[in-house]
Amino acid sequence: MAGDTGDRPAVLVTGGAAGIGRAIATRFAAGGFRVHVCDADPQAVRRFRDEMPAASASVADVSRVADVDAMFEDLRRHHGRLDVLVANAGVSGPTAPVEEIAPADWDRTVAVDLNGQFYCTRLAVPMLKAAGGGSIVLISSSAAFFGYPLRTPYTACKWALIGFMKTLAMELGPHRIRVNAICPGSVRGARIDGVIERDAAERGRTAAEIRRLYERQTSLRSFVGAEDIANTAFFLASGEGAMISGQALGVDGHTESLSNWLD
Repeated sequence: MAGDTGDRPAVLVTGGAAGIGRAIATRFAAGGFRVHVCDADPQAVRRFRDEMPAASASVADVSRVADVDAMFEDLRRHHGRLDVLVANAGVSGPTAPVEEIAPADWDRTVAVDLNGQFYCTRLAVPMLKAAGGGSIVLISSSAAFFGYPLRTPYTACKWALIGFMKTLAMELGPHRIRVNAICPGSVRGARIDGVIERDAAERGRTAAEIRRLYERQTSLRSFVGAEDIANTAFFLASGEGAMISGQALGVDGHTESLSNWLD
């Protein structure tokens, strides 16, 4: 892929080698985009390169400025341009009452879920301006609309991303750069399974009980698929979403509440 600087648009998907990010990368590739992903997991990056050889990838932890700088150098070398940033990389953070959360766990959640989005955006914007405009899609959460007991670091970051997005939409709109946030609900897969298991252990309940509780939080009584997030990200970046900016879009089966007390 080195030196692929043709006319096809290019997308960068952070946290893109597995899970939701992988689904997003696959959707953009199917839509004709050249794809570059980064991921902190070297094994996931190796698998991605093997399974999607037409795309390019970097091992990068978005919470580290040096990693982000190197990843953008890879992006420029492979594609020479950027038309869409999908800032997807994130961590779930701890599940615990606030007084039991270790400062190191708080700091790690903020470093990835908030700082990492800034580190990537600050380098993406000059490339988007050089391309004559484009799209930034931040992956927030339905937790950006509610309080979320036992998940304070994660929730604080996801609320902050909405303010970040709204401000960027105003700042970058004159440069024809649209900025939106997707707010998924619980997405099927290993990540939510881990959250459920930790929540169950914290409460002394079974994982099945906690899963049913999470499902009851939405009107559709079901979890979201990674493909639902991917399709929305592609729509927002496409011509069909040309007049959508500054929006926080719930893709969550309509979350009614994140109050998750069993009693």
